[in-house]
Amino acid sequence: MATALKGSLREYSLPKILTDLHRKRATGTLAVSTPNFTKKAYLVKGDVIFAASSYEDDRLGEMLLKAGKITVEQYDKSVEMLKRTKKRQGAILVDLGYLTPKDLFWGVKYQVKEIIYSLFQLEEGECEFVEGDVLTDEVITLKMSMGNLIHEGVKRIDNWTRIRREMPDTGIALTISKDPLNLFQDVELSPYDKKMLTIIDGKKTIKEVIDSSWMNSFEAMKTIYVLWSIGILEEKTVEKSQAVREEEEKEEAGGTVSLDELLQPFAEEEDTLIKKVEEIYSNLDRLKLNELLEAGEDADVEAIKKNYYRLAREFHPDRYFNTSDAALKDKLTAVFDALTAAYTVLKDDYKRKEYFASLNKQADEMPEEKAQAEEIQTEAAHPELPGEGMPEEVKHAEEMSWGEVPLEGTLEEEVKEEEIKEEKEIVSEIRRGEKDEGEELFKKGVDEFKKGKFEDAVALFRQAVDIDSEKPQYWSYLSLSLSKVPHKMKEAEEALLKSIKLEPLNGEHYANLGSLYLKAGLHKRASGQFEKALKFDPGNVKAQKGLKQAKESK
Repeated sequence: MATALKGSLREYSLPKILTDLHRKRATGTLAVSTPNFTKKAYLVKGDVIFAASSYEDDRLGEMLLKAGKITVEQYDKSVEMLKRTKKRQGAILVDLGYLTPKDLFWGVKYQVKEIIYSLFQLEEGECEFVEGDVLTDEVITLKMSMGNLIHEGVKRIDNWTRIRREMPDTGIALTISKDPLNLFQDVELSPYDKKMLTIIDGKKTIKEVIDSSWMNSFEAMKTIYVLWSIGILEEKTVEKSQAVREEEEKEEAGGTVSLDELLQPFAEEEDTLIKKVEEIYSNLDRLKLNELLEAGEDADVEAIKKNYYRLAREFHPDRYFNTSDAALKDKLTAVFDALTAAYTVLKDDYKRKEYFASLNKQADEMPEEKAQAEEIQTEAAHPELPGEGMPEEVKHAEEMSWGEVPLEGTLEEEVKEEEIKEEKEIVSEIRRGEKDEGEELFKKGVDEFKKGKFEDAVALFRQAVDIDSEKPQYWSYLSLSLSKVPHKMKEAEEALLKSIKLEPLNGEHYANLGSLYLKAGLHKRASGQFEKALKFDPGNVKAQKGLKQAKESK
């Protein structure tokens, strides 16, 4: 989903910018510039992983000095060596014995967080978000929830005028959010935050909450501002249709989630969580919506709602931050989105009846029709194994990494460890160079595509995937270009299947495959792919429109 943003910090609230980017799971660079410096936050799938700054006081050495981790003498010595060797200051401090690797790890994360927190205190400046792959060679990256980053950053704002400007009018009533993504986010609330939540009832205005608080007016307003910024509090809107009011009254009457549940941390062993996520994730394609929500087909709306909130809390994407499994975030996100999509259908009487009616209709389909509809899933699930049909010696060569080429006879035993290390470094350098070349070819391909030179674009994208076949974006653009060339539909499909294999949780790939089938007149196949796209990305506009068009064309 494309995300564009450019403007003044006076036009945009930084907490809301970060919240919006997080909700859209955006990947790219957010730059905030003033006449004196530029600070950047790098986001991957909606989470900040690194930050950089041109402001001298934000450099690692200065940060460590201010934090009391090194002395002035040690700082000066490291700067002297930095100028002479051009090595990174952190590595120099470790080499000199002034820091342990553990200290350096802490220091880099501390530096990143402080750069981000400092952004919240800026009142003047220009901000711009540029979407695209984050090209950073940083080994140490941040693993912290957006909720905690915003919570801490906003707490450092002490400007009453700014807080009043960014907050809703004090005559507006606030209520606790009903959105599980906000409710169950990973954020460490202070005792003051928790106590403030007990006063919020959806009826008192902000002014009335402040007046009834135990804190002074500024501290009370700031606490409300913090909770509002992270999305736990939201405006209680007044002008609503009768249907919406009745729906909200039902929600409130049912007690969506108690404050005690909201404030209670979810205690569960990491291994147990991973096992549960793996089990549901691996069965997402097979589970019915009511099975996903652990409800019977005759369950009432109240039971469905309670199950949804319980499961949304258990499988919230932010639970990834308390685990060591790097792959868990995408799987949690897929499960959470599937739960939300299921709840959206089953809580609505009309949609629920329509869904179960469609299941009954599918059960009556002829087996061969089912096989045709599921053909693409079979192809994606059982791709041709690499090396099939190859001669043994070729297969063996394919399986070896470049750093593992065997040497002849006894020479292999005599190669020194240092020489092997040097060879591996050369190989790594070659690989980096090749990947840079692939990126350059890809960019040229995009340029040719924009000019309408589709065959030239195909040639460039083919070269890019030859160099780096693990980039799903390369395959996706190759498919798009092939779809514009006559008689290349089959190749376009194969390229998209490569993208899906590499990035199975990206709804955009399924939406593109659906569009390809729609163009070919394969409406049933198209519908299947659009539905899968919406399972992973419920807000995908292309899939929504495509599914509607496919159903109308049947």
